[in-house]
Amino acid sequence: MACIFSLEDVPWASKQLWAPDCVEKEGKYYFFFPARDKNGMFRIGIALGESPSGPFKPEPEYIKGTYSIDPCVFPDTDKKYYLTFGGIWGGQLDQYKDNKWSKENKEPKGSEIAKMPKIALMKDNLLELAEEPRDLVIVDEKGNPLTGGDEERRYFEGPWLFKKEDTYYFTYSTGTTHLVCYATSKNVYGPYTYKGVILTPVLGWTTHHSILEFKGKWYLFYHDCERSNGVNHKRNVKFCTLEFNPDGSIKTIDGSIKK
Repeated sequence: MACIFSLEDVPWASKQLWAPDCVEKEGKYYFFFPARDKNGMFRIGIALGESPSGPFKPEPEYIKGTYSIDPCVFPDTDKKYYLTFGGIWGGQLDQYKDNKWSKENKEPKGSEIAKMPKIALMKDNLLELAEEPRDLVIVDEKGNPLTGGDEERRYFEGPWLFKKEDTYYFTYSTGTTHLVCYATSKNVYGPYTYKGVILTPVLGWTTHHSILEFKGKWYLFYHDCERSNGVNHKRNVKFCTLEFNPDGSIKTIDGSIKK
């Protein structure tokens, strides 16, 4: 295992390189990562490399217009690339409204509309946003946006977006209730209708994940804290097959540890 770059290599960052994503385009690899800038605000940066294993060279500035944490870059079938991101609490997403930060903004509670993750089209160079980030709205079966008090279903962090046939699947962590859930749409921008749970709670506070197709099979990658006996920041990576029902729904996976 080798270090692909360190905090000292990122001119704009002050601390906390957090959960990243990497995507390939035309033989180059683009490594997206969040970190705090010199003012303590989370931004999303990018580093370039010739191999998925690195080394990567960070760009001198973060991606203008980005904030919060947990970037996921989605390459659509039409060759367009979209950036989704956001995490509440430590990730500061709850402090933003209309892409503007204020310490007065708080996490929505009760019947208030939940804080939604963000999505934005990227320019062809993958170094800039082509538009301002917009809400990726998650709604219930009646078309109503999920509420802040709906901690079993509302978005918290860890976005992942993929496409199967003509359907977009947006998957995410609920944070406080420790679930990985999903919602679907026929439009990349949404709205996305909540459909159910992908992964039940694992040992460890949070569940970041990714979903990939390989040789005709789908796989869920995630982490828990089994090897550290529940120490939250000592995590190990796991994966398993992901199964779809004939109607496109995802079969729920039991995340508990069997003894």
